[in-house]
Amino acid sequence: MSATAEYTYRLSRVLDAPVENVWAAWTQPEHYAQWSGAVLPTISLDVRPGGAWKATMATPDGQEFPLTGTYGEVVENEHLEVLMDLPGGASTAMVVDLTAVDGKTEIVVSQACDSAQARDMSEQGSRMLLDGLAAYAPTI
Repeated sequence: MSATAEYTYRLSRVLDAPVENVWAAWTQPEHYAQWSGAVLPTISLDVRPGGAWKATMATPDGQEFPLTGTYGEVVENEHLEVLMDLPGGASTAMVVDLTAVDGKTEIVVSQACDSAQARDMSEQGSRMLLDGLAAYAPTI
């Protein structure tokens, strides 16, 4: 990843769900489809270092676009590095950190990007993901 610290974002929330449920929501296709905007059966999540993932995302207006990538560092119920393939053979990493707090989960999502525009778009997407996750994780 060649992104600089100048174009980073960090989002934090406390979710009303135990860390195991939040981990399941990120790592199990049947859960991931419920909150991320990804479409079953296009979701494949091989959650281990070097494991591949793919999903076709659907926008509210019905457009679909495929995403692919791999996982970097994986520590169950604590840390997930999600590498996403970019055009031209590059990739970008979204880091998800989970901390158990009195039966709830503090989640921190961060990413370094190559430009202010990429950062702003990624941050907007991550906010939408966290909104969906916050609504879904307590239902698991």
